[in-house]
Amino acid sequence: DLDLQMPVMDGREAIRLLRNDPDPSLSVIPVIALTALAMSGDREKCMEAGASEYISKPIILTQLLEQAGNLLKDKER
Repeated sequence: DLDLQMPVMDGREAIRLLRNDPDPSLSVIPVIALTALAMSGDREKCMEAGASEYISKPIILTQLLEQAGNLLKDKER
């Protein structure tokens, strides 16, 4: 998971860097964007940046685990 409010780099920028990495094994890593400051349009911006999923805090642990499991299953296919 990736928090969008990081001190040095915006989370969306981190997603873009990961997705544009020349190493193909890095560019396909599932990323769940997390934020405590959910604003209108955040989900769409994160998905456009390349996030695999978006969750606003407070999170429900079972929801996070379920989404992570689904993303990993999809990656295996």
